Amino acid sequence: MIGREEAFELLKKYNKDEFHIHHGKMVEGTMRYFAGKLGYSDEVEFWGIVGLLHDIDFEMWPDEHCKKAPELLREAGVDERTIHAVVSHGYGLCVDVEPEHEMEKVLFACDELTGLIGAAALMRPSKSCKDMELKSLKKKFKDKRFAAGCDRDVITKGAQMLGWELDELLGETLEAMKTCEEA
Repeated sequence: MIGREEAFELLKKYNKDEFHIHHGKMVEGTMRYFAGKLGYSDEVEFWGIVGLLHDIDFEMWPDEHCKKAPELLREAGVDERTIHAVVSHGYGLCVDVEPEHEMEKVLFACDELTGLIGAAALMRPSKSCKDMELKSLKKKFKDKRFAAGCDRDVITKGAQMLGWELDELLGETLEAMKTCEEA
């Protein structure tokens, strides 16, 4: 399996915009949180690396998102399990690779949601999600004009894939982001 530092360098090779690098790191931290929370402590590194690399092709090839990623990852010697996990977060949007493992479903559910939480945090006086409450996040989620690029249907479908209530996904992802915001 690719190591964290190698994965980070790979992400930076294809992503120059600080926003995309930050998003990768935020999803990485969120995935690490969920790995521990859901009983996959022995796979924390794997979950994190998948989160870090999930949008590897988005900045340079937005029209080929999740389609160009396998080529880039294979060139770097990344294993097929990681490639499947990375690509599956685009299920139904840009590819037909369905999330199978619980980790892939978490990634599918959290990718858009981390963007929504991040945008909500920037609107706060603290510029942080650490003092955000679920009630505030739910209000932002319901306002379709706020962070309009964050697809609420994907978030809702992700919660359904996991068999979770939407509030559970919102609350747990908010908690996850609180734990990794410093990084």
